[in-house]
Amino acid sequence: MLLAIDIGNSNIVLALHDGDNWKHTFRLPTIVDESPLFYKMKIVNQFWESNIIPNHIDKCIMSSVVPQLRDVFAKILTELFPTPPIVFGHDTFPHLKLQIDRPDEIGTDLLANAIAANQLFKKDCIVVDFGTALTFTVVSKEGHLKGVNIAPGLETAIKALMGNTAQLPEVPLAMPKYAIGKNTITAIQAGVMIGYVGLVRHHLAMIRAEVGEQYIAVATGGLSKILTELKDDFEIVDINLTMEGLRIVATGL
Repeated sequence: MLLAIDIGNSNIVLALHDGDNWKHTFRLPTIVDESPLFYKMKIVNQFWESNIIPNHIDKCIMSSVVPQLRDVFAKILTELFPTPPIVFGHDTFPHLKLQIDRPDEIGTDLLANAIAANQLFKKDCIVVDFGTALTFTVVSKEGHLKGVNIAPGLETAIKALMGNTAQLPEVPLAMPKYAIGKNTITAIQAGVMIGYVGLVRHHLAMIRAEVGEQYIAVATGGLSKILTELKDDFEIVDINLTMEGLRIVATGL
């Protein structure tokens, strides 16, 4: 059984693959200053509650965009499982050619997205990841990562607005019925949610103007199904795309 771990800025996702399907997925909050014991016990408890035997995991791979947690999790995983983890980096999967200025700066989650899109779909792709950041990763069918576009994610945008404005209520991430809000919540939803529909479409149009209209749009990330008006703009929606990229790397090594 394969364990894939994606350490992001907001959440840490752990997923188990049995060779055919993703069987279990767990989410932990990303807390940089928590102790290694905290995370170790969280993983142990999740496995115990799901009747997962650590010795049945014969391969483990981790991706981290949080440098402070990379070594912490590498040590925890080495202690918990029979084989040491594969620590995924920009030079782990040579089949992906990085046509960017500084390969060491790109997030490993974006690399995993590009690998999965390239290997699974065999087309020119723009991978749109709706996470803490909203990212557009451009990868050709030949496996050339041409570049990335990064904007604040939906939750990040709303939290930034709430953090700098007095007396704002909690705003659900949901599409409003109207473009003009009648109260504070629907006004913010109209501004952010509807605004992001336009943002995504405009970025896709500008990227295709540079690289070609044949590039299909692929959506992933925990918030990929929130903007319902965009459902026809994406040829594929795969919430597990990052994990699929990690799986492809781990099974190919």
